[in-house]
Amino acid sequence: MTRPLPAEHVAQDGFVVHTRGRGFSEITAQVGNAITASRVHTGIANIFTAHTSCSLLLGENADPAVREDLERWFARAVPDGDAIFRHDAEGPDDMSAHVRSILTGVSLTVPVHGGKLLLGTWQGIYLWEHRIDPHQRKVTVTVLGH
Repeated sequence: MTRPLPAEHVAQDGFVVHTRGRGFSEITAQVGNAITASRVHTGIANIFTAHTSCSLLLGENADPAVREDLERWFARAVPDGDAIFRHDAEGPDDMSAHVRSILTGVSLTVPVHGGKLLLGTWQGIYLWEHRIDPHQRKVTVTVLGH
């Protein structure tokens, strides 16, 4: 553990993810680029998406079967067009996308050390699109540190 340092620097950057519809887009490199540009050596990065039908995930990045399994599990747990949902203004995947987003979250906080994300060996950062159709999703990265 290092000695406490004040958060002397705050930087904010963003980028757009063009999704192909439901599924995962790895954004680890884009977040890493924002951290490099921030020039923060030690601190934290907050990654946020201002949308209600996609989410952010920190997860396994080596085996795509993990993400496929997550997608299948959510399809069973929160099915499109479920009769329980009244909100379907944009189609049968509308409310299920909102539920999935709420359950998985729209922000992450990750440590920064040595000017880089402090991730585990098999961890990557993903934007998880919950809608069937493609969308453009904005991601904001705020970096605080020294």
